[in-house]
Amino acid sequence: MEAPLEDELLAGVLARIEGDKLAASESALTFLSSIEPAELLKCVFPDSLVTVSESGRDLGKFSVTVEFAHRHHQPCVLLHAQSQGAINDSPCGTTVTAYLTTDLEVLEEDFHEYIKLEDHSLDRRCHMVLHDGQMVIDKVTTVGGETTKESICYPMSALKGLVTEGSNFLLMRLIALRKRVPENMTFISFNHGLHIIHNTFSKLGLKQLEVGGETVEVFGLERIVDSVEDSPTTWQCYFLADGHLASRLQ
Repeated sequence: MEAPLEDELLAGVLARIEGDKLAASESALTFLSSIEPAELLKCVFPDSLVTVSESGRDLGKFSVTVEFAHRHHQPCVLLHAQSQGAINDSPCGTTVTAYLTTDLEVLEEDFHEYIKLEDHSLDRRCHMVLHDGQMVIDKVTTVGGETTKESICYPMSALKGLVTEGSNFLLMRLIALRKRVPENMTFISFNHGLHIIHNTFSKLGLKQLEVGGETVEVFGLERIVDSVEDSPTTWQCYFLADGHLASRLQ
């Protein structure tokens, strides 16, 4: 007798989780559980940067807004981030909208990224939503004229310490306002294949940076996202004392 389709899907997800065998560190989980409402209040503001090349040429812009909102009558934090620019003169960009709880658990998130090449454009969309104790994820990828779809759901018990593209921005603001990073600050995230990977934050320290013709002290934070297939991706971000972003380098 064949097993029901639901059992097959669940078995596949459990096998995938067992294969990943990755978890967030205790210091990361402790950080999330220690977030206070007063800290979140200091994070509610818009921010923006101009995107420039290594030679200093303007390529686009980056912006992020954080505000308190309601989703299905539930109080939450709404984050919207957008970047637009160009890689070798090919237009590219990302947009993310996330509804988060006060401890940065994702209620719902939409992520979209694209790069428009003459003969090989890429468009990737991912939607995740918390439903009945599971994170349901749908991804649609279009490369050239070919579209592929993938769906998966993870039990939230396997996603403790999850940091997504959306919650990452708010997490970095909170860390920057505290101006300290606990040792072994490792969360979990999803890669493009929707596998669980590690997402680690470390302190770069304080340095002087020229902002708007004025020299100010900024706090540095490095984020490293592991990859199964490629080299890790690294971001280095520097923040002003009030949590505003002064620079962001990938």
